[in-house]
Amino acid sequence: MLEWKQEYEIGVELIDKQHQHLLEIGNSIYDLLENYLLADKYDKIVEIINELREYTKYHFKTEEGYMLKIKYPKYFDQKNEHDDFIAKIDEINLNDVDENQDKYIRDLLMFVFNWTIEHILKKDKLIMSSN
Repeated sequence: MLEWKQEYEIGVELIDKQHQHLLEIGNSIYDLLENYLLADKYDKIVEIINELREYTKYHFKTEEGYMLKIKYPKYFDQKNEHDDFIAKIDEINLNDVDENQDKYIRDLLMFVFNWTIEHILKKDKLIMSSN
């Protein structure tokens, strides 16, 4: 479970709220992993993956629009990282997910939390410092 911290804020309210929602999606992955009463988690995993994919695309579009608006000099670096994240989500093999659900959920959880926090702290924070 990951809690939102003030240090994750980049100073753009809309983008900060979207980052918070991405962590909420990550927390829903965590909750699914901890749900020992649910033996077959496949449908829920697919639902979360779809939500993650769609919301991330929406968020990246917002963030990229903001970067273009302020003429952020590292826009293309950010865009490439965003595209790589979406590609990673799109490459998910649902057959692999079904075979070892808890391992897959753990891997997905670590990927989402690590990528999101690292990206916010090392990349997104630079957006406002260049402005």
